[in-house]
Amino acid sequence: MAGVSNKFAFIFATGFYTGLWPLKGPATFASFISAIIFFFLSNTLLNELYFLLVIIVFIIVGIWSSDFTATDNDKDPSKVVIDEWVGMWITLLFLPNSFAWFLVGFLVFRYLDIFKPFGIKKIERIPGGLGIMMDDIVAGIFGCIILNLINVFVK
Repeated sequence: MAGVSNKFAFIFATGFYTGLWPLKGPATFASFISAIIFFFLSNTLLNELYFLLVIIVFIIVGIWSSDFTATDNDKDPSKVVIDEWVGMWITLLFLPNSFAWFLVGFLVFRYLDIFKPFGIKKIERIPGGLGIMMDDIVAGIFGCIILNLINVFVK
């Protein structure tokens, strides 16, 4: 049974292996893949409320699986990208379902995730899976607020 949970934790933490494919830039690749998934699901199957519930489940399982996958030698492995999935999805919440918003959301989230302004950098100090997930969750929240404010004022 432990082998099954180890395998599931690894698969989930690596964003269903999206954190393993590119040798450079796994976070950007995973963010892009997760944005495509969000775009597809939000246009076909899920409204914002259901997607918010999916995000909550991904946060909970992401904290566990990230904590499980991190090691003493590598506390935030680059292959762990489920945090990018969640941050990207939060960024895109409540925006119009269009390619333009998809692209802008991707760029804004990647900027916030890479440069970590607004105190996001300090959140990385939280140990374990919670720290791995929280900086991207906060980056996603900032991205969501910024883009939704722009959307309101551009209309």
